[in-house]
Amino acid sequence: MIAIINYGLGNLTSIGNMFRRLGIDAVITDNRQDIKDASKLLLPGVGHFKKGMANLHESGLTDVLNREVTEKGKPILGICLGAQLMTKHSEEGDVDGLGWIDAVTVRFDKEKLNDLPIPHMGWSDISLSNNCELWEGLPAYPRFYFVHAYHFLFDDKSEVTATSRYGYDFACAFRKHNVFGAQFHPEKSHKFGMKVLENFSKIQD
Repeated sequence: MIAIINYGLGNLTSIGNMFRRLGIDAVITDNRQDIKDASKLLLPGVGHFKKGMANLHESGLTDVLNREVTEKGKPILGICLGAQLMTKHSEEGDVDGLGWIDAVTVRFDKEKLNDLPIPHMGWSDISLSNNCELWEGLPAYPRFYFVHAYHFLFDDKSEVTATSRYGYDFACAFRKHNVFGAQFHPEKSHKFGMKVLENFSKIQD
């Protein structure tokens, strides 16, 4: 079973529906026992970084997620804000994240965008820059749906598994051991998004 973490932010129903279409057992939950019992976790998110971290702390989920992910090595996929929360710190709200990956979250640099609007919203190609189980069966440059004003900035580029371009190249997906993240929304990305979620469901502990 995949536990889709409900901490008050995210496209929970869309993600749940995608797993149902794939015939994959998944539950939307904020129950600590469900999280412990799940074989994999998914941390979604839409909204403000500071609010996301506050919701995790106030719900009491931070401790159980840290144990399951960092101590037990349970696979977890972060989507959009959920992936940003896995970084060490964010410029959005000037607040620390979960610190599971060697990256920070930064706002798009206006000076490099050539008058492109913020947020980056819509369909963009991604370039698969590192081997990752999530990309099995995808073409070299699949398209995914993005909505974000902030992106990952990595200390260790070896953790970056895909990049995209919006005015300039930026990391849009990562993997560090059992921790996976995607800035794009697979639940809104049709066949390629379904394939990513299906691939995640097949990852072994």
